[in-house]
Amino acid sequence: MKQFDTITSGKVATARRRILGAGAGALAVCVAPSSLRAQQAWPSRPIRFVAAQGPGASNDATARAWADYLATRLNASVVVENKPGAAGMIAAEHVARSAPDGHTYLVTLHSQLAQAPVLLKKPPIDTSKDLVPIAMMSTGTSPAIVKKDLPVNNLKELVELSKKRPVTVGNYSIGSGWQMMVSQMAKDTGAQFDIIHYKGTGPMMVDLVSGQIDMGAGSLAGVGPAIQRGAVRPVALISGRQTDRLPGVQTLAEQGFVGPAYQNLQECNMLLAPAGTPPEIVERMAALVEESGAQSERVKNLLTTLVVNEPMLTGAALRAFIDRTWPVYQAMTRELKLTTD
Repeated sequence: MKQFDTITSGKVATARRRILGAGAGALAVCVAPSSLRAQQAWPSRPIRFVAAQGPGASNDATARAWADYLATRLNASVVVENKPGAAGMIAAEHVARSAPDGHTYLVTLHSQLAQAPVLLKKPPIDTSKDLVPIAMMSTGTSPAIVKKDLPVNNLKELVELSKKRPVTVGNYSIGSGWQMMVSQMAKDTGAQFDIIHYKGTGPMMVDLVSGQIDMGAGSLAGVGPAIQRGAVRPVALISGRQTDRLPGVQTLAEQGFVGPAYQNLQECNMLLAPAGTPPEIVERMAALVEESGAQSERVKNLLTTLVVNEPMLTGAALRAFIDRTWPVYQAMTRELKLTTD
């Protein structure tokens, strides 16, 4: 009898284990998918776009246009924070140090990322490794502008004036293509240009409109309103083609300024995520940004305002653009011996 009880108890225990095991397996089958979905739910909280320039620049306008479209398509809150300064590295470092979970992104001028390794003595991040490029949009047709009472109408006259007395030039970002163009122009012509650095187009325009500096440049989003009301005057196009928005204003090449510093430093606003962000999220964001050019009225209006004729770039095309342009920026910076001092 005792032996029977032992065997029976063993069978009961075994059966119990089988039943519990089967129950646990069934529970796992039922619970795992929903748990997995919860872990993969994205976005699960507000998305942040950190803009490397302040309000009044194409950088800020681009970030807000993209954010507006993504909020609709993702059914989520997308907020824009401005963190200008330190050649864009305040914003870039902030994003690079953020959790790579698809909720924090950087919108910055790509020249700032290209320049950091050669322009800064101790870059806070490795811009080629700590951030993942997602999409790019050109800043479009950008004019060089002068204060309204400066007695020049083109670059030749500007150079001649600078030989009589230094011309103060506002720069919207340390290491920008504009800074290198001006530096190269001084080297080529003997012009006297005193470059003053600002944390974006907005602060630069305040000083230019008030007559504190002589000259500046920027996208039409940043400088267009001042041109329209006659507070400043355009004297050249530093990027893009001639447009009826700025009748009679010639490009650098049309005014006789040709070479890498004048033609190969195309500026754009770039969207990036922290390194380690899941590839599927990066691809989803790239697809949404790319389609925004055709689907979002706000983005389309911005493209019209900026007079952008180039397509947005993502994926392999974006990587090819980086591989082609960043070395040019860095080589020019070394050649012109530009620094942050």
